[in-house]
Amino acid sequence: MHDFGKILRGAWRLTVPYFLSEEKWVALGLLATVLSLNLAQNGLDLVMNYWHGAFFNALQEKDASAFVQLFLFWYKGQAGFITLAIPSIIFGVASIYLQQSLQIRWRRWLTKRMIDEWIDDRIYYRLGLLHQENDTATDNPDQRISDDIRDFTSDTLSIGFSFISNAVTLVMFLGVLWSLSGAMTIFGFHIPGYMLWGALIYSIVGTVLTHLIGRKLIYLRFVQQRYEANLRFALVRVRENSEGIALYHGEAEERATAKSRFGDIVTNWYAMLRRYLGLNSFSSGYDLIASVFPYVMAAPHYFSGQITLGGLQRTSQAFSRVQGSLSWFVSSYTMLASWAAVVSRLATFQDALNQARAAERNRMATLSGASDTTVSSPVSAHPNDVVVKGLNLSLPTGEVLLHQDELVLSAGQNIRIKGRSGSGKSTLFRALAGIWPFGSVQSIHIPGRFLFLPQRPYLPLGSLRRAVTYPLNPSSVSDEQIADAMHAMRLDHLIPRLDQTDQWSHRLSGGEQQRIALARALLVRPDWLFMDEATANLDSESEQEAYQALRQKLPETTIVSIAHGEATSAYHDRTVILYRPEPDQAGMLRPA
Repeated sequence: MHDFGKILRGAWRLTVPYFLSEEKWVALGLLATVLSLNLAQNGLDLVMNYWHGAFFNALQEKDASAFVQLFLFWYKGQAGFITLAIPSIIFGVASIYLQQSLQIRWRRWLTKRMIDEWIDDRIYYRLGLLHQENDTATDNPDQRISDDIRDFTSDTLSIGFSFISNAVTLVMFLGVLWSLSGAMTIFGFHIPGYMLWGALIYSIVGTVLTHLIGRKLIYLRFVQQRYEANLRFALVRVRENSEGIALYHGEAEERATAKSRFGDIVTNWYAMLRRYLGLNSFSSGYDLIASVFPYVMAAPHYFSGQITLGGLQRTSQAFSRVQGSLSWFVSSYTMLASWAAVVSRLATFQDALNQARAAERNRMATLSGASDTTVSSPVSAHPNDVVVKGLNLSLPTGEVLLHQDELVLSAGQNIRIKGRSGSGKSTLFRALAGIWPFGSVQSIHIPGRFLFLPQRPYLPLGSLRRAVTYPLNPSSVSDEQIADAMHAMRLDHLIPRLDQTDQWSHRLSGGEQQRIALARALLVRPDWLFMDEATANLDSESEQEAYQALRQKLPETTIVSIAHGEATSAYHDRTVILYRPEPDQAGMLRPA
């Protein structure tokens, strides 16, 4: 299996943290209990081997009394079938229940950890930017966190317990098979324990051939999961942008995109199917031969009278257990291929998270300079001013976008920023917010509370109340405050629907969504409000009304706007132009 050592190392890195976490004692306790139950099952299996010998000997000898007692509870020191079956059933059911309990606890812990690592420090944003530029290990994080973690925890436990159980079975039945099989002379060679050697050779041949036939399945499974996620993402995009697609009459293009992505699934599926066809054909033949192979090998001893019918059954069962344990790789290959693909996806995603976090820490360390804080005190400005020093912004491609030795935004002076499309205005705001990872900055000083409003507002899932108060806790804002903010932004018609749950990003118009975002600003009451074309979807009159409401309701707030229209110029004290001489040259800010 291709680079299986790397896959095992990835699985180890994903597994160990949970069993060393705050839940370690519960996790280790469940793990030990399931292992104990499985070992008990192995022990019962060994006892059942002796039962088979006694049971079939009773049949051969036509001993009805022994037959009945062996079927029921006890006969001459040998436990009966029912005596063995009852604890076997109990152990099996308890093992499944506890294993699934461990699996859901592990999945809950790993999911929470992965979500925290993805969201903390805005790593999700950095990964999103990187993925736009380069096809890396960051595609479809939703699938990795939901589906892949589910499959990883479930399959890891199943494979792990199965491997240990088969290893214990192998150790238990090696001696049994050696003692039962005796010796055989073939072409003048005396071979002791010949059935054990037969099981070993049969299993090795099967393992090698299985690997040769199915070794490409790991890669194909990896690609299949990605293609499935790509199709799901395309369909979700249609749902989320249904109005825009309908207005553009873009149904044909969306249909073609969905069909193309499904075509990738089908093409890869047939590639997998061909591999599965060969693998399943071999496995079926391998298992079919294995079911009669021990009888064929033990038949000479039976026909010569060296072993009884019960001995034949014991020998056959012991051979099957040894051969089955040695053939674990063959029987588990399909699951191993699927598991390896899941491990690869999760491990590469974890590596991407770690790299993004390290890059973010390096950026923050660079930002802090020699001090222990990312905020430096301005020297030539008022303490309440926004001061940025040594600002160098670039695109993910490395192209320099903006260079500014010092930028001072005076408190109490509302500022409008203008510039051509693509000059870097929105990127400047992202840098001020501390989320733009490309480039460098010596220091950023933003005093007090601040709020950034993007051109496209984000409306979270849930009620309208949650959308209006986001990112505040809805319970921390009174109904009167919400109603006052919505009234100021001309959203009175939505007040009765505050507690209604809907897909508000689809239900509300672009202008209404921007009004919702502006109402949030009235509730948050920041010292600094940065608006990135946050009124672009409003008509001129509504835009002026919105700015008027902001000035009246937030007299202590300094507003910094990216705006193109002249309707808002009266609500700003000065205008700054972001000037970029040429597309490949760094821009700079200068007074209008």
